[in-house]
Amino acid sequence: VQLVESGGGSVQAGESLKLSCRHSTYAGCTYDIAWYRQAPGKEREFVSRIAKDDTTTYEESVKGRFTISRDNAKNTYYLEMNSLKSEDTALYFCTNFTHWGQGTQVTVS
Repeated sequence: VQLVESGGGSVQAGESLKLSCRHSTYAGCTYDIAWYRQAPGKEREFVSRIAKDDTTTYEESVKGRFTISRDNAKNTYYLEMNSLKSEDTALYFCTNFTHWGQGTQVTVS
């Protein structure tokens, strides 16, 4: 099983990014997937989660700005991030709670 993130980049405050997490798995399988982030010098923190039943949860500071979603046909999970702030700068990871991706860097200035 592999998870591969993409979509990070450098943006100005107030702009948007959409991260993707491609999950290699068996066709028809769905998973709980979460996004975490780790800023320099800080611990990894929870950002958002989407359950198999599509229930979503968000860390308080991203509520109303970030949206997590899935495309089962593509085995891909997304994190749409709007109104980005400098404090959102971090390395963003996706996980199925067993495996982790390598991360994609988001820098907001």
